[in-house]
Amino acid sequence: MAHGHVAYGMRASYGLAYVTADTIAAWERGLSSPTSAELTALAATLWCSPGELMGAARTLREHRIARGLAPEDVARGAGVEIQAYLRMEETDTWRGNERQSTALAEVLSLSVPDFVTVTGRAEQLAELLRSAVSTRWQGYVRPVSKLLPLEKRHVEGVLRQMHEDYQSRMARTLSWGGGAGSDASGEAGRDYLERILEHFWSLVRGGRG
Repeated sequence: MAHGHVAYGMRASYGLAYVTADTIAAWERGLSSPTSAELTALAATLWCSPGELMGAARTLREHRIARGLAPEDVARGAGVEIQAYLRMEETDTWRGNERQSTALAEVLSLSVPDFVTVTGRAEQLAELLRSAVSTRWQGYVRPVSKLLPLEKRHVEGVLRQMHEDYQSRMARTLSWGGGAGSDASGEAGRDYLERILEHFWSLVRGGRG
């Protein structure tokens, strides 16, 4: 479809009289972005879902639009007042309690990594994981479990595996007793800590960290 055809469809079917071929071209080139209503109309005109046009959703608003939901639907499903939800979406800061957070994940069909990102818990989780692998992991099962919609037993298994993986990397430093080998091992340990969330999600999904 040419830009003019898409614009005409949005004007005729959705009453967006101001949309022109230039508008569509600007969106396509990334010079401007459609509003939620415009994106929904655009997707319908192109016979696809909003999510297919957006790529990977990152924010609370993007996840909602990708699911084709109105703010009222998400607020009701999560059990929060609509005005409070709109403020959270505008500031990209989720402030719901544990019950509301779990409900939000269900309404938006969030994966666990997306849930952590949307609720602003990624850095807190990373810090807990770094401490867990470098000290006694058992003491971090409960704090990590409180951040995630995962069974405690699953968290235990993942933390145990991550602790073993990290410690095996660091043990090479002692076995090599210094020199180039020690430097390489230390670098491996630092890299593991920097990519701690990647290792965690890999094991959560059932892969190898």
